[in-house]
Amino acid sequence: MNFKEKLRSGKFLITTEIGPPKGIEMEKILKEAELIRGRVDAINVTDLQSSVMRLGSLVVCMLLKQRGLEPIFQLTCRDRNRLALQSDLLSAAAVGIENVLILTGDHPKLGDHPDAKPVFDLDSVQLLQVVSQLKKGSDMRGNKLEGRPPEFCVGAVVNPGAEPLEPQIIKMEKKIEAGAEFFQTQAVYDIPTFERFLSKVGHLKVPILAGIVLLKSAQMARFMNKNVAGVYVPEELIIQMQEAKDKIAKSVEIASRLIKELKNICAGIHIMPIGWNEVLPRLLDEVGL
Repeated sequence: MNFKEKLRSGKFLITTEIGPPKGIEMEKILKEAELIRGRVDAINVTDLQSSVMRLGSLVVCMLLKQRGLEPIFQLTCRDRNRLALQSDLLSAAAVGIENVLILTGDHPKLGDHPDAKPVFDLDSVQLLQVVSQLKKGSDMRGNKLEGRPPEFCVGAVVNPGAEPLEPQIIKMEKKIEAGAEFFQTQAVYDIPTFERFLSKVGHLKVPILAGIVLLKSAQMARFMNKNVAGVYVPEELIIQMQEAKDKIAKSVEIASRLIKELKNICAGIHIMPIGWNEVLPRLLDEVGL
C-alpha cells in the first residue's frame, strides 16, 4: 500500500523527516533514509526549514522516490507566488510525487538570509484549495490543465498546544474543507494537553499524527518552552535530560514513553529527529515498531 492507501486503511502510521543539506552532497541523508527503509510509512522532506537556504525539497523527494522510498513533499507559502507554487505542484506530480504537506513557512527574518523578501502570496488554506483545484483539472484561475489531472494526497499542520486553542480548530476545519486529508502536529510532550485537543476535534474524522521532537538537552527544552508557541516540555522531562549522563539514551527513552502513550489515542506519529536521524532505528526498536 502507498501512503494514501494506508491513511484510508486505518493503519497506525509512522512518518519522519529529513532536512536537505546546505549544498549538493546527498550521501549522508540518503544513508540516513536507508536506515529506516521499510520501518516508516513516509519521509517528509523539509522546505528550507527555519528559513535557512538549502537544497530544494522537490529534488530530494525525487531521489528518495527513485530509491523506492515514499516521500512527502513539504511546500511552504513563504518563498513562491501562486504561479511558482502551482508549477512546483505539477512538477512533483509529473515525477510521481503525490504526497504533499502544505505549510505557511517561517518568516525569512528567522533564517540565515534575514534580508530576503517574503512572498506569502497565498496562505496555507488557499494553497490547499489550489491543490484541490489542480486535482479537478484546472488551475486556480479556472484554466483547464492539459491531459489527465494530477493526483495528490495532501496534508496540513496543526498546533494542539496553542493557547487559545479555538483559532487552531477553526483553521483546521477550514483546511479540511479545502482538502486536507491528514494532519501532522507540532511537538507533543504533554499528553493531557494533547488529549484535550483530541476531545475537541474528534468530530472532524481526519487522521492526526502526533509530532515527536527528540530532545537533545535541557537547554533545548527550555528554549522551546520560551520561544516555540504551543510547545510545553514538562519540568520533569527537563530535569531528566539535565541529569542524564547519556543524552541520546535519555532522549530515546522519553520519546519512546510518549509514543507508547500516544499509540492508543491518535492515528500515528510524526518523528522530527532534528539532525539525529541515525537515532531513529534505535527509537523504533525501543517502541517496537
